[in-house]
Amino acid sequence: MSDLFATDLIEYGLRLGDDALIAAQRTGEWIAAAPQLEEDVALGNIGLDQLGQARSLLQYAGSLDGRTEDELAYFRDEREFLNLQLCELPNGDFAFAMARLLYFATYQHLLYDELRSSADETLAGVAGKAVKEVAYHVDHATQWVLRLGDGTDESHRRMQAALDELWPYTAEMFESDELVRRLDVAVDPAALQDEWNHRVLSVIDESTCERPTSSYQHTGGRQGRHTEHMGYLLAELQHVARSHPGATW
Repeated sequence: MSDLFATDLIEYGLRLGDDALIAAQRTGEWIAAAPQLEEDVALGNIGLDQLGQARSLLQYAGSLDGRTEDELAYFRDEREFLNLQLCELPNGDFAFAMARLLYFATYQHLLYDELRSSADETLAGVAGKAVKEVAYHVDHATQWVLRLGDGTDESHRRMQAALDELWPYTAEMFESDELVRRLDVAVDPAALQDEWNHRVLSVIDESTCERPTSSYQHTGGRQGRHTEHMGYLLAELQHVARSHPGATW
């Protein structure tokens, strides 16, 4: 394995692992705060799925340069995280959570579906397991977007607002760069955008909401540039590990 290939593979693993880790942190915040008891359990399970994906990907990235998954999760600073900005936005209302899950899980499902054919056996193995989990996440989000979008005037208003607010963060998912074009075991996300648009917009149409539009798209997460919310998220995520380094229990 050449040094350049290894460096690219580490960064690719961090990108996907950080997406899952930060999404898991936000999803986990809904436990005991969801509108229904059953939804507490459902979101808890979705968050655990995302955390499991994060662990597998961070373990793999760390195995290539001698770091542990805990070091990668708890002892990197904000600019070292390479997740999509979509994942780090603070939780709004429940409609916001379901709109984000629809956008992100549909992207992950397309990505993992392609990645399970990767020549890299570890990435393919992680994707093969994750694609089944994420299919459930897509279905769960879809049912809620339809239910809220085609529900009461208030639920429709909130779902439309969530879809609109999150739309300017969606293009970042499909940004291509030299790394994914050079790393032949990776998936170029640009190739996923047309199918993502088809699937997501079909759900939005059926929900009776209007298709979101935006004249501006946020970007920078893959380069370590994050929103103002990322620091607060990391402070909570990393607080115990940084306060008691080396502690075990």
